[in-house]
Amino acid sequence: MKRISESTVRRLSLYLRLLREVDGNRELVSSQELAERSGTTAAQVRKDLSLFGSFGQRGRGYDVAELMASLQRILGVERRWKVAVVGVGKLGSALLGYRELARRGFDVVAAFDADARKVGAKRGDLEVCGIEALERVIRERAVEIAIVATPPEAARPVVQKLADAGVLAILNFAPIEVDPEDAVVVRTMDLALELEALTFALTPCQAGERAGG
Repeated sequence: MKRISESTVRRLSLYLRLLREVDGNRELVSSQELAERSGTTAAQVRKDLSLFGSFGQRGRGYDVAELMASLQRILGVERRWKVAVVGVGKLGSALLGYRELARRGFDVVAAFDADARKVGAKRGDLEVCGIEALERVIRERAVEIAIVATPPEAARPVVQKLADAGVLAILNFAPIEVDPEDAVVVRTMDLALELEALTFALTPCQAGERAGG
């Protein structure tokens, strides 16, 4: 199987978002329009899509509904996914209130926290469960994806508990690398690293390159 780069997957997600915005109002969309609205080139759009088959017709463009359905299948969002949030501090609570998750096919069905003062409290339609109930609830509610928003020192044992409970993939917001023993897909989002990537792009040498100097 050919290896698809992370940057390509990100662009596919952007294309899908743009297609959802025009769906119902337009029948066709061009590679140029997708490129302009996603910050890339028409050639890159065509190259990205060609990795997965033949789409569209030269001089006519892409059928919005057909391409959207194909990208949903490619990205695995043609179905709904059951999600749990572990850690209901400020970040976790914000994620629980993020309505776009449900609109994009991710149903948050469980929330957990180690703080006894938060256990039993309501976050939207969910009641916060204690960490000791994690493995049981994950199995009972058939959770497939977990979002970890715990303090760094709690992340590793929580990730292992999630893996042991049968979670398939984990999005980790704790600023620490985690590597469960089980074969689970883990992606770590370190906000400090992302910000440092932005500040690097703003350094004088990078600014000079952007200006052509």
